[in-house]
This record gives sequence, C-alpha cells and structure tokens, in this order.
Amino acid sequence: MFGSKNPAHTYAELSRDSDVQAANPHRLIILLFEGAESAIAVAKVHAEEGNVSERGAYLSKAIDIINTGLKVSLDLQQGGELAVRLAALYDYMVSRLLWANMKNDVPTMQEVLSLLGEIHGAWKEIDPAKQQQR
Repeated sequence: MFGSKNPAHTYAELSRDSDVQAANPHRLIILLFEGAESAIAVAKVHAEEGNVSERGAYLSKAIDIINTGLKVSLDLQQGGELAVRLAALYDYMVSRLLWANMKNDVPTMQEVLSLLGEIHGAWKEIDPAKQQQR
C-alpha cells in the first residue's frame, strides 16, 4: 500500500535528518550514541527471534556508528589519555559486537549497550548548554 516506505518511516527519517542538520557538535555526538544504542537494541530483538540477516545488519550499523562516528570524532591530540582510552573502549565494543554477531550472543550485545549507555550519560552531563545555565 505504501510502496517501499510507509509514512511513519519517512517522517522519522526526515525528523532525524533535520535534527542532524540543526545540531551543534555536542548534539551530534548524542545522536551518534542514540543511533548506536538503537541499532543494538533492534539487533537484540532480531537475535532473540532468530532473524540472522537483520541481526547482522543492525549490528553492522552499530559498528559503523562506533567506528566512523564516535571513534573518529575523538581528538587524540587535545583529548589526551581520556581520548586514547575511549578509542580503546570503542575498539573493544566493536570486537564484542563482532563476537555477538558470530555467536548470536545477546548478553554480549547487552554488555556493549550498557557501556555505550554509561558514556552517553556522561556525555549528556557535559552539555555546554547545561554548563552555561549554572
């Protein structure tokens, strides 16, 4: 009835695209965390349902966001040891997601989801807009 996309999906894509275009650098990182976490959550559902191809597609999406979004955004020169440790943690997450995909390991997906959630929460706390309000 709706062709390849339904109206709700199209609206969600447009909303996300406009959010990205209007975002400051801090907000862009928040969106990357949200995207990776969402992809892993959907992959977990597909893993539990035995849908191998969709599980793999969503885990690949999460890996891509971590590697080409979160990790690449690190400034290893100015970020010092913290940036180096985050880069290593992102590498660990990617390796765990690859393992989770090969073994259909939902607890490992949850492990990475929890790690991302902790960093995401910390990132929200350092929001420059919040700092200006204090």
